[in-house]
Amino acid sequence: MKRVYNFSAGPAVLPEEVLKEAQAEMLDYRGTGMSVMEMSHRSKAYQTIIDEAEADLRTLLSIPENYKVMFMQGGAHLQFSMVPMNFMKNGVADYIVTGQWAKRAYQEAQKYGTANKIATSEDKTFSYIPDVSNLPISENADYVYICENNTIYGTKYWNLPNTKGKNLVADLSSCFLSEPIDVQKYAYLYAGAQKNVGPAGVVIGIIRDDMVTEDVMPFTPTMCKFTTYTENGSMYNTPPCYCIYICGKVFKWLLNMGGLKEMERRNREKAAILYDFLDNSKLFKGTVVKEDRSIMNVPFITGDLDMDAKFIAESKAAGFENLKGHRSVGGMRASIYNAMPKEGVEALVAFMEKFEKSVLK
Repeated sequence: MKRVYNFSAGPAVLPEEVLKEAQAEMLDYRGTGMSVMEMSHRSKAYQTIIDEAEADLRTLLSIPENYKVMFMQGGAHLQFSMVPMNFMKNGVADYIVTGQWAKRAYQEAQKYGTANKIATSEDKTFSYIPDVSNLPISENADYVYICENNTIYGTKYWNLPNTKGKNLVADLSSCFLSEPIDVQKYAYLYAGAQKNVGPAGVVIGIIRDDMVTEDVMPFTPTMCKFTTYTENGSMYNTPPCYCIYICGKVFKWLLNMGGLKEMERRNREKAAILYDFLDNSKLFKGTVVKEDRSIMNVPFITGDLDMDAKFIAESKAAGFENLKGHRSVGGMRASIYNAMPKEGVEALVAFMEKFEKSVLK
């Protein structure tokens, strides 16, 4: 069976090489006689899996020694609560709201203290990133929070906010490992794996040592304390074993591909193919201001709901899956994560050109 081009925003496309490796090891992982899904997380074999995954991630991102890596469950939505419960020492935090997930994080934080919305792009349907060079940072803010790449709306912070010395906390779910980053610019960053790194079920957190303390809100559940993960190697309880195993294989795939500089080059090349077409199309148009465009998630529309529906139906029939935009905004969206080959984007553009000619003739 021929694999489709899967443009899903998450769970999303994974490298074919990784899937084939996992397939080959499904019944017998390296002579253990069992699948990783059946394996005790306390076994020597599994300890090697999680240790190698962390080591490869540290290599990919050049993670400094004073940062710890955590493999957690609960998705980004649980992080929306964990962040204030662990970090709101003064009971105050500043949020920049540039999309639905940043908005949900902001709303969740209000349950735990004073959450200030210091900038937003809601006025233009989150189609741009506001100026973050001189924000009204609260004097007693414990942290400044952003969602760095907005999966639904297709925007990206290409310059991190000036936090004026306050700790930066960031959700990198849909741009994680798509390009090199300077980890030291963040006090804490996290990413749901299901967009660009692995299957749904694991969240990867990278946290600076001084941010990990027992000084958390008194009602914080054990599984919501970051110390629970850092002090137990992410194995206080049974972790999402198979998800971490697949993530580890993706890390090795990225290293073999040349690392994150090479992935950024490839991702920019793919995005340029699609954006160049949209900028010159007579039917389709992008929805994000050029300077804030994501290279991971590309939303676009025709301006006609019926035409959008026609395109989505015909593209699906042609083997292009999950191009329908998020239910909150409609239109179309192509998520072109690391594992989407250049050929997939080229094939999509060729199909869009053909569709455009057929409806505009």
